[in-house]
Amino acid sequence: MAAASKNSLERISNAKRRRLDTNDTRHIAALILARGGSKGIPLKNIKMLAGVPLIGWVIRAALDSGVFHSVWVSTDHDEIERVARAWGAQVHRRSPEVSTDSSSSLDTIREFSRLNPGVDVICNIQATSPCLHPEDLKKAVECITKEGCDSVFSVVRRYPLRWQEVKNEVSQCTEPLNLDPAHRPRRQDWEGELCENGSFYFATKELVEKGLLQGGKMKYFEMKPEHSVNIDTDIDWPVAEQKVLRFGYFGKDKPEVVKLLLCNLSGGLTDGQIYISANGEEMVSINTRDQAGIDMLKKEGVKVILLEKDPIAKALADKLSQRMSCRILQDVDDKLKKVQELMEKKGLEWKEVAYLGETGALRFSQLHQPNAMICKNMVHLRNDGVAHTGLKDSTSILTTNTKTYYFYHLIFH
Repeated sequence: MAAASKNSLERISNAKRRRLDTNDTRHIAALILARGGSKGIPLKNIKMLAGVPLIGWVIRAALDSGVFHSVWVSTDHDEIERVARAWGAQVHRRSPEVSTDSSSSLDTIREFSRLNPGVDVICNIQATSPCLHPEDLKKAVECITKEGCDSVFSVVRRYPLRWQEVKNEVSQCTEPLNLDPAHRPRRQDWEGELCENGSFYFATKELVEKGLLQGGKMKYFEMKPEHSVNIDTDIDWPVAEQKVLRFGYFGKDKPEVVKLLLCNLSGGLTDGQIYISANGEEMVSINTRDQAGIDMLKKEGVKVILLEKDPIAKALADKLSQRMSCRILQDVDDKLKKVQELMEKKGLEWKEVAYLGETGALRFSQLHQPNAMICKNMVHLRNDGVAHTGLKDSTSILTTNTKTYYFYHLIFH
């Protein structure tokens, strides 16, 4: 235990040098709780959300905020620990006593505080709030460092019309709790209510030791509704993914510029079916918006090549090539080998090449639609042409010299 405490203090000391310069010298730590025994969604804390492990979204926001001396993930699970470290967090290996179904978040936070005496302020960040932005943390921490608050917590403004619950009483009638039914408020005439969204809680060590996350001089920090996303059950997942793709924080890294895009013809631009006319001619169905998407990329200087594994009639291939204004390569069994040949011929690096496969791929027709589902998480290809997996796979970004386009599954299958 003494050795663990010493190591923790050494990491804290090193981390202090990385924090932004402020007049407040207290050690402020971010703590993300990620137990392995989630009942609603098994291992949900590392389940991929828009191509990023769930805890990856908040770890990235905490690190990029620059306001923490250290960023920690508290877990009892080996795989969660591995993912947390890969995303740049330190790990507090919680004890079995605070890892049960009946353990509270505060139990774990108090254990972390006790084992890390050098930490003065703890910010408990909820792993299931993937739309958290660094700017929210930067502004909230100032309530601690500049205004002398003991605790700060995140809220969101909502407009619920609440009624008294009736429990198994046939004769009992309900009553309004926050409205007059005779004068129902319009949304624009009502300021709404401030509700905790659970995204984060700052609290001093003194409060935590008293068993409190809110107390002393308190202040709330109001977050934007679009940033207030929480995941509790399976049905929350697809909604959260849509929101994080549109409103999430994707990091400070600038995307690489892609110069070559390879796209599967069957299943990528077509539905994978070949139709036969009464005259015996082969036909396929394409979307004119796909063609518009390809035209957009070509105008930005991106070379687009269509790949087809199965042979199709030369007349059909020529017609498609003319229609899409793209070169079509047929009988491509080994896509990786073909790509390597093209890269060598054109003098390209892996980071300059993207591949749009057929499984789960975003169609070209979505490229120019407003607010299309996007994900700005980079997937870099290694020099062997295999995408990094386990942490940042399944999503990628295509950037030209002037515009950015986004895809799903830009990886070699």
